[in-house]
Amino acid sequence: MTTSRATGLATTALSLGTALNPLNSSMIAVALVVLRGDFHLDVATVTWVITAFYLASAAAQPLMGRLADRFGPRRLFSFGMVLVGVTCALAPFSANFTLVCIARVFMAVGTATAFPSAVVMVSVLCRQAGISPVRPLGHIQMANTAGAAIGPVVGGLLVSLVGWQALFYINVPLAAAALLAVRRFAPADGERERGPFRQLLRDSDIPGILSFVGALVLVMMSLLDVLPGLRWLLLAAGTAVAGLFAWRELRTRTPFLNLRLLGRNRPLLLVYVSFAVFNGVYYFAFFGLPQLLQQSAGYSAGVVGVLMLPLAAVSVVATPFAVRAIDRWGVRRVMIAGVVALGVAAGVLGLLTLSAAIPLVLGLTALMGIPYSVVSIASNQGMFVSARPQDRGVAAGIFQTFRYLGAISATVMIGIFYGSGVSPANWGRMVVVMLLLSVVALGLTLLWRPGRDTTE
Repeated sequence: MTTSRATGLATTALSLGTALNPLNSSMIAVALVVLRGDFHLDVATVTWVITAFYLASAAAQPLMGRLADRFGPRRLFSFGMVLVGVTCALAPFSANFTLVCIARVFMAVGTATAFPSAVVMVSVLCRQAGISPVRPLGHIQMANTAGAAIGPVVGGLLVSLVGWQALFYINVPLAAAALLAVRRFAPADGERERGPFRQLLRDSDIPGILSFVGALVLVMMSLLDVLPGLRWLLLAAGTAVAGLFAWRELRTRTPFLNLRLLGRNRPLLLVYVSFAVFNGVYYFAFFGLPQLLQQSAGYSAGVVGVLMLPLAAVSVVATPFAVRAIDRWGVRRVMIAGVVALGVAAGVLGLLTLSAAIPLVLGLTALMGIPYSVVSIASNQGMFVSARPQDRGVAAGIFQTFRYLGAISATVMIGIFYGSGVSPANWGRMVVVMLLLSVVALGLTLLWRPGRDTTE
């Protein structure tokens, strides 16, 4: 087998593994109504199945690069796929909703191993083949984008034919295929780092991770009023833990979230915050719309999956055009155009308060696919040009964390707005919030310009 063919096969296997995280983060969108019915839940409670996945992903992603260095990228990738396979084989037998959420946490940790491991292995493969890693890494990024975009379509089909349990079952053959292919085609791990286990724990900043997750959980419990009568106490506790997290991250040598990097790089901070706000708007629609179409308009999960298909199709088609636009007009102009398109799409979604006719829904989901691809790619490039070369690895990990923060914020707000019922009136209130957040994202984007020292 030629070296280039082996590289292509390995990249395909790695792409499959890395696509599992975005695929599973989006497939669940069309299963929320079914989960509510099966476990007798309200809207605020069922959103924890999304939040649990994003919280675990946000905590695990920055850590996995370190673990790949310690244990070897192929070994870490293999462990992640085994964890996903075992978890998803057992999760459908969960007796209660809490166990479903716990299974989603293990899924998130397992799938979070894939991307940092893939980046390292692709770099090794390309170096051995004497080729540029740009194209293979681009294939992996496109697989991730496609995985997130087609998730509702695949999820709708599976939920309609089998039930929510199929969203777990489908991962078993996918994880097994990725595992076997990577073991066959990916490069063997080189010499690993040595050192005591306590050194690994110290470098992993476990206290920082725990305080980060703890602060988010406490604040979310307060906003969703999980413990009536204790809302303000939970908010105060969450604020205090967040303060301890910031204090810890500014003092430790190897922080989980490098706040010093954010403090000294204003352009990078603007990219992160605007990207988080963008994801807040996008996932507001992404997770809120399927519930409206199922519960208020009466469409089945399978039909809703098909109605979300234009989002996937337009996202994939728009991606190469967005890349060419960046080459021609620059990152900032394309990012501004994408955020403006986001505001337009969010505003037009208000038409669903009047009608949920299939042609209208298809047109609106297609419209949402434009800002999804454009802003995602432009923000990723904005992060790259805003960070110094020596900071780009850390910056990429933090970039993903801000994506998850935006998604988590959206799920919490959905729980609040749909708390009194999934209705066109409450959807209209959500659209107003999406418009306001779009204005905030536009303001942050207009302020952004790449730093002057990014080529050092």
